[in-house]
Amino acid sequence: MKKVNVAMIGVGCISGIYLENITKVFKEIELIGVCDLIRERAENAQKNYNIPKVYETMHDAFADPEVDIVLNLTRPYEHYEVTKAALEAGKHVYSEKPLGADLAEGIELRDLAEKKGLMLGGAPDTFMGAGIQTCRRLIDDGFIGTPIGSAAFLICNGHESWHPDPEFYYKRGGGPMFDMGPYYLTAMINLLGGVSEVMSASKTTFPQRTITSQPLAGTIVDVDVSTYISGTVKYDSGAIGTIFTTFDVKFPGEATRYIEVYGTEGTLFVPDPNGFSGPVKLYRPEEGKLREMPLMYDYADNSRALGLADMAKAIVDGRVARCDYTQTFHVLEMIEGFETSSREGRWVKMNSHYERKPAMVKAKLKGVLD
Repeated sequence: MKKVNVAMIGVGCISGIYLENITKVFKEIELIGVCDLIRERAENAQKNYNIPKVYETMHDAFADPEVDIVLNLTRPYEHYEVTKAALEAGKHVYSEKPLGADLAEGIELRDLAEKKGLMLGGAPDTFMGAGIQTCRRLIDDGFIGTPIGSAAFLICNGHESWHPDPEFYYKRGGGPMFDMGPYYLTAMINLLGGVSEVMSASKTTFPQRTITSQPLAGTIVDVDVSTYISGTVKYDSGAIGTIFTTFDVKFPGEATRYIEVYGTEGTLFVPDPNGFSGPVKLYRPEEGKLREMPLMYDYADNSRALGLADMAKAIVDGRVARCDYTQTFHVLEMIEGFETSSREGRWVKMNSHYERKPAMVKAKLKGVLD
């Protein structure tokens, strides 16, 4: 079994689950080195996961001839710089979302990857999990008839009450649509196909936030992004979707996170697209009640790095990766389209075109991709 070598850049909060899954679940990738501006983080990862190398700088990783893919887990506003340097060094790149902090960055990275013949893609890969893949199967097999629309919701009060360093959520490349929107938009286009136009209204309700989590409790953060965003999309198919994301709402219990897909013969209730599992619920008028559907695919656990493993297999087999840049770029263009629409008060046409990649194939051996 040929393994593809990966170097991880950024060993922050999200890195833990990547470290677990790369080293323990996915059998066709090998993490050979890590790098972080805080060297202690990289050294701890090396110790805990038996990683061969700690790179002094990211450029040392990019210069390592053993590295095939660079895994970019830096902060959103740093994605462009890290990804660009890795591509220029001749490395394939898988990045956490978003692709870039604005569309201009995305265009430059897309064009650079195409020029160099390199794979570029990234998160989210949650749509590849058991929950949303089951939803896709049900839609494609006609369980709700012809899809006519969708609605997506992310309602919460922000991250400053629990995240150890939440300031970046309120800076360039942050906000609920840039931070959480990619999970919802990626799920939406994987269920219903590409989008032709978007429009939106948005605002910033609170110009400042006070961090209440440790170790920065009491720190006041200026909010530079929209934090209450309502968007509408027109799918290529003619269906119409809505998406509402906010960090401003006082809400009982946990955050509200789900998607509904409406069809001519029924409604599908899609689980939290920030996860890999269910529940998946179907309503058809013949039954008059919700029915929970069995999950028909693998990877119901937190399987982050699934998209990375798929990219590695795509490199070996010469096929298209399911999380390639055509997806991450289309989502980035939608997000910037929402911002443009809110600012200018008009529908914004999409320039990119998105075609769904093949559905997942049930694995003969977990951790080995088709």
